[in-house]
Amino acid sequence: MAQQSVFLVMVNGQIESGVFPEFNDLYLKYSFVHGSDWIITSGLEDGISQVSRKSIDDRGLFTWNFPIEATFKSSNPHGWPQLVVSCYGTDVFGNEVVRGYTSCHIPITAGRHRRKLGMFVPQSSSSLQKFIGWFLGSRPEFIDPKVVAHSEGREVTRVRSQGYISVSFNVITRDMKKLGFDTIPSEVSTHSAVTASAISQIHEVSKNVHSDPL
Repeated sequence: MAQQSVFLVMVNGQIESGVFPEFNDLYLKYSFVHGSDWIITSGLEDGISQVSRKSIDDRGLFTWNFPIEATFKSSNPHGWPQLVVSCYGTDVFGNEVVRGYTSCHIPITAGRHRRKLGMFVPQSSSSLQKFIGWFLGSRPEFIDPKVVAHSEGREVTRVRSQGYISVSFNVITRDMKKLGFDTIPSEVSTHSAVTASAISQIHEVSKNVHSDPL
C-alpha cells in the first residue's frame, strides 16, 4: 500500500451573530479561500444565510447561527484555508448594498475556537463620488469578495470599520504529524469539540485518500 501523503482538516461551526448599529435586515455570504494544493473533499465551499433583523434590546444583535462545514485535504500547509464573509442589506432606496467584509484563517489547532471579526467597507475616493454613489445606489464594493483574503492591492484601497461578527469553529486535523507538521496549542482554544460523529466522518473521508491522491 502506498504511503499516505496528505493530511486532513475538518472544520464545522457557525457564523453566530453580529453587531451593526446603523442597519437592519442583513444577510451574509461566506466562502472558503485556499491555496492550489488544497481540495475540499466534502461540505460546501460557499453559502448564503437568511435575512436577520436586529434585536429590540440594548444589544442590537443580529442572530444568524448559520452553519459552516467543510473537510479539506492537502500535502502542503501553504495556502491554509480562510473563511471570507460579506454582509449585505438594502439602503433607503431599496438598493442592495454591501455592509461589510471580513476574513480569517481557519484555526490551525484542533478543538473549539471563537473569533470576533471586525468588518470593513471600501470608501469612495472623494466626497463627490461618495454622494453620487449614495444617490445612485452604487456604493463601492469588491467585484469578488474573495479579494479580501489576499494582500495584493490592499495598500491602495481606502476602507473604514463597520460592525463585527462572531464565528465559532470546531476543528479536527488528521495525519499532520505523519508528514512532519506540528501545531502549537492555541491559548484561545477551549474544550475539544471532537465528537463521535465527527470522528467517524473524518475516518470515512480518510478511507478515500489512497484511491484519490492529490
